[in-house]
Formats: sequence, C-alpha cells, structure tokens
Amino acid sequence: MSIVLPGKHVPAQHVNLKLGPGLQQLSTAGPSRIDSTVIATRAGELHHSVNRSKWWIEGNSRRYIPAPQEAVIGVVTQRIGEGYRIDIGSAHPASLDGLAFEGATKRNKPNLKVGSVVYARVSLAHKDMEPELECFDAQTRKAEGFGELKGGFVVRCSLKMCRDLLDPNYYLLPLLGGRFPHESAVGLNGRIWVSAKEIKQTIAMVRCIEAADPDGGGLDAQGLKSFLGTLDV
Repeated sequence: MSIVLPGKHVPAQHVNLKLGPGLQQLSTAGPSRIDSTVIATRAGELHHSVNRSKWWIEGNSRRYIPAPQEAVIGVVTQRIGEGYRIDIGSAHPASLDGLAFEGATKRNKPNLKVGSVVYARVSLAHKDMEPELECFDAQTRKAEGFGELKGGFVVRCSLKMCRDLLDPNYYLLPLLGGRFPHESAVGLNGRIWVSAKEIKQTIAMVRCIEAADPDGGGLDAQGLKSFLGTLDV
C-alpha cells in the first residue's frame, strides 16, 4: 500500500488487468508497438489484489465518482418515459431503465415513484456520459438483493465508511447483529440503508454508523460497544 497523487504512474501490469476507481490507462503509439501506461486520477491509497490483476485507489472523499460494477443507493427524482432519473450523489444524475430489473417486461415491471429508494449496480460510467444503472447481477441476471428498498432509513456517511462495512472482518455489522436482527444495504456512494424490527433499533444503527464513521466519531470496536450499551435497544 502506498500514497499516490494525480498524474503519478502506477506499475499495474497483468494479462487480465482490471482498473478500479482512481486509475486510468493511457495508450501511446510508438514506431513498432503501442505502449500503455496506468496513471492515478485522484489522491489516495493504492491497493491491488493478491495476484495483482485488480488495482484501485481508496480515498476518503465526500463526492462520489461512479465506477462500473459498483453498488449504489439512489433516490428516484424523476420519471422519464420508460425509465427513471436517479440521484446517486455524483456530479450528474444516473438513468435507470424500467426494464433493468430481474424478469421485467413491458407489461410486468416495477412502478417506482418519485422519492423511492433503489439499490442498484453501475453498469456504465464515463466522464462524458451520465451513469447508467441496473437492478440485477451482471453475471447471474438475478436480482441478488438489488431493487427497490422499502421502509428503513438511509444514512449518509463517508466513502471510506462504506468500504469498511463491505469488509467481512469489519466489526460494526456483526456487533449490531449480535444485539438485534436487522437488514442493511451498503452503497459505495456514501449511503447506507438500514432497517430493523423496531424504530429504536433502526435509530441505534444510524447512531452507531455515524459514531464509527472516520468523518464522525471514529470509534473503534471497544468504544462502539460501550456506546451501544448506552442506547435503549
């Protein structure tokens, strides 16, 4: 792991190379071959997978920049023809086709209202185009949890907090699960949807997420356990 700044060259090379957020591949034509280099487009920590086939940059920014295959939580702001315009917290609103749901047909498809909350996957992200969303898994074509989120509450937090919650070894969600049953959906755009059986439990989840957020209280596992003990759940 190392810190990189925009414009810095990254030694990312692999037969099946996949670049994540914060990285861009540039190609230059030489006399006898085409050379490609990878540079950073944002400041942050450089990460790669064990086999070095996947590279990405993590930075604790507030503004979300869409990247393909990332899960996001959005709010319907407008209905346009057969599709919807979704606010995902990026510079431009995203579009969601009415047929981009599991098993959707022209006669049988979800009827979302303005203000509805959806859990979706970014299918297209380009700096010169508005992002496009889909509510099904790219490989299985099944919903896999994507779709409209009913009830519950949406928490806004830092992007780093969202990435931490997706780590199976992160303490927060297992700690809450040990106290009461709950549901949650984590979007990489700085939004987390939470739902529990009782309203006070949902409120407790919101307060714990805010307390553990690096941009908030930044509590560790022991501190959050003590904080949770002060709540009426």
